[in-house]
Amino acid sequence: MNDIDLLNSAETAIEQSCQLANTYFSTRFAMPSVSLNQRGKIAGSAHLQKNIIKLNKKLFIQNFEDFLHQVIPHEVAHIICYQKFGKVKPHGIEWQGIMRSLFSLDANVTHKYDVANIGMQDFAYRCDCNELIMLSTVRHNKVSRGKHRYRCQKCKSLLTPA
Repeated sequence: MNDIDLLNSAETAIEQSCQLANTYFSTRFAMPSVSLNQRGKIAGSAHLQKNIIKLNKKLFIQNFEDFLHQVIPHEVAHIICYQKFGKVKPHGIEWQGIMRSLFSLDANVTHKYDVANIGMQDFAYRCDCNELIMLSTVRHNKVSRGKHRYRCQKCKSLLTPA
């Protein structure tokens, strides 16, 4: 599938989601634009103030139908939430309500797509309970630059490079 077909499919799904929101809320939401330049392991992201939805092209191709029925409504829900309620928690109660009431979808925060072929390098870290935890390049770089520290979800100790 080429970029034009992907973009057309995404735009159609976004338009349908926005029309549903317009009817549900009896208002007119500004339809977001779409791009296929989301990088990394993220399926999609909503840039609220710019009214843009970015989709991961590789994951979109691999999970086409699921993107149309899950990822795109997820991102549109962020846009609608921002336009309706202003700045609120990204996956807060307002967004969850839109996901459940408007789109009749579970309010899942993350995807479960196979990202093995995305080409991202992971970095091994350890904690006090000796778990091996893999961090993405982005997170590893934040640790390396001293900008962020991560903790083990089990023992709560700081992660250190393995």
